[in-house]
Amino acid sequence: MAKRRKEKRTYKYECTLTGESYTLTEKANNPDELVSVEAWYEMHPEKDDRPEDIKRKVAFKKTHDAQLAEAIEENLE
Repeated sequence: MAKRRKEKRTYKYECTLTGESYTLTEKANNPDELVSVEAWYEMHPEKDDRPEDIKRKVAFKKTHDAQLAEAIEENLE
């Protein structure tokens, strides 16, 4: 008799602050209160214990994304 592969259920949620979507393997009790890691660190900058290189990468990504959005907007006009 063949073994059945256990199926993993996934749940898709969206961050209430940033709009970023992500997938979890467990159902959330309060999906309206879920925020992404990025949003949590923005809300609690005093508790930001990430290494400096990670902080720099995140800051670079934010500025790069903003510049890209600005360039796209200029091209659409």
